[in-house]
Amino acid sequence: MKAYQLTDWLPTTRKEVELRGWDELDVILFSGDAYVDHPSFGAAVVCRILEAEGLRVAIVPQPNWRDDLRDFRKLGRPRLFFGISAGCMDSMVNKYTANKRLRSEDAYTPDGRPDMRPEYPTIVYTQILKKLYPDVPVVLGSIEASLRRLTHYDYWQDKLMKSILCDSGGDLLIYGMGEKPIADLARRMREKAKIPHDLPQTAYLAAGVEKQAGDIELYSHEECLKDKKKQAANFRHIEEESNKYEAARILQRVGKETVVVNPPYPPMSQTDLDRSFEFPYTRLPHPKYRNKRIPAYDMIRFSVNIHRGCFGGCAFCTISAHQGKFIVSRSKQSILREVKEVMELPGFKGYLSDLGGPSANMYMMKGKDETVCKRCKRPSCIHPEVCPNLNTDHRPLLDIYRSVDAIKGIKKSFVGSGVRYDLLLHQSKDEATNRSASEYTRELIINHVSGRLKVAPEHTSDRVLDIMRKPSFNQFETFKKIFDRINHEQNLRQQLIPYFISSHPGCRKEDMAELAIITRQMDFHLEQVQDFTPTPMTVATEAFYTGYHPYTLEPIFSAKTQHDKLEQRQFFFWYKPEERRNISGRYHKQK
Repeated sequence: MKAYQLTDWLPTTRKEVELRGWDELDVILFSGDAYVDHPSFGAAVVCRILEAEGLRVAIVPQPNWRDDLRDFRKLGRPRLFFGISAGCMDSMVNKYTANKRLRSEDAYTPDGRPDMRPEYPTIVYTQILKKLYPDVPVVLGSIEASLRRLTHYDYWQDKLMKSILCDSGGDLLIYGMGEKPIADLARRMREKAKIPHDLPQTAYLAAGVEKQAGDIELYSHEECLKDKKKQAANFRHIEEESNKYEAARILQRVGKETVVVNPPYPPMSQTDLDRSFEFPYTRLPHPKYRNKRIPAYDMIRFSVNIHRGCFGGCAFCTISAHQGKFIVSRSKQSILREVKEVMELPGFKGYLSDLGGPSANMYMMKGKDETVCKRCKRPSCIHPEVCPNLNTDHRPLLDIYRSVDAIKGIKKSFVGSGVRYDLLLHQSKDEATNRSASEYTRELIINHVSGRLKVAPEHTSDRVLDIMRKPSFNQFETFKKIFDRINHEQNLRQQLIPYFISSHPGCRKEDMAELAIITRQMDFHLEQVQDFTPTPMTVATEAFYTGYHPYTLEPIFSAKTQHDKLEQRQFFFWYKPEERRNISGRYHKQK
């Protein structure tokens, strides 16, 4: 293991700044998460990028917002701007269950303490900094700000909220993955020390904004408050523009001002993505957390992320809203270099916990003819059916698996990310591609399952699955037969672990009763289940709040009361005697 000095981490205190011989900082980033110097933690990535731009950067993890605010004062005033990252998860999803109960553990906090960040850190931190340093620009980032950049439904307050720019007072918001915009922002501000308003992939609030040719003007915040159908209609534009190669600028009036969302950058190049993973990370939590456990770090410390983006477009998922639908894959050389770095970490015993990404098996997949992709605005490349222009060849991924496993000292590389079985079952016109899918399936099941393989059918009802933008349940049944056959042939005792969701828009208790019957027939005792949680900027959330499907504007049912939600959820656990009694009792009452 390499011996690190305190100065190998980004500074977090005045003493650490002085150890570097600095008397002034260019950027100070406040983070809702503990500081783990690892490419899976966004705050570390952003700070390392700014460091590579030659800036003096510090990070203040989980500042105390309840006391005399000394954490917000301790590093003073930066020369360029403050940055705000609420964390790797939306703070409210991180803090509350689907039933709006406080979670007992915060995975991104030392020892899992649940009280180290406020609700909506983006708003709380920014308001504090604006009071203390009113003349210093504050730049918002992370998934919380990204998905709240326009009028959005907030499940925890059960109301429609303005852009987070309005409530926080931030000067600029970077949405999506921040490497390109943060680097360009730093360069621009070094030249003029002024927040630019023409930077791609940013949003800002301004008065007197003139509409330009090609702009999309959404219904105003006030119109959406009065008419839920207008909010639903807005979302279709937001999602489509988030998933286009060449998107339009989006405008939305809020009171006397306008939120302006500039179009995103084109997808990153492989070289740019490799660079993001190859900064001088220690890959370890900051020494201040010595002898403390950070649960999220424990989960990923021996894993390697091989690509970014997801073209699944699931109705309830925020991955494509934040990372985009276009897959950007790391080079083989970059992946192998990182594997060797992971092998040097303390506690590594030869097993990689995950060699994957947002979806396990989308590595190197993209349009065969990218000019077709540049004209496309479909939010999903595989729903309602796999796009004929999509290259679904699994050979590059097989090569990664085999090259990693050939490294001396690697005993096993597991796939912990969710596998898209619809890509494995898809029959393209190219026989070599079809053979690669079959070969990948076999390789995955025999060599890369740590006893349990995660897949996400999400439901059994094809009507509900269509609303979810998921494939027919028949495909899951087909995949299960393949999984069982290969396990039998190889004398393996591995489990298939399916994920299911209750109370998704469009799902009724009759659909859940059918799910209980079908999963019982398949001998599943379900474990990995969840009640649908509405999170900002998904199709499902807009349907839940408005009562209309954003793409058809047709009415859609959602279970909203706690009673209705629990009534759906109980069907997951038909095998528990108390739940069987509950289900039986309710049906007798109805009769």
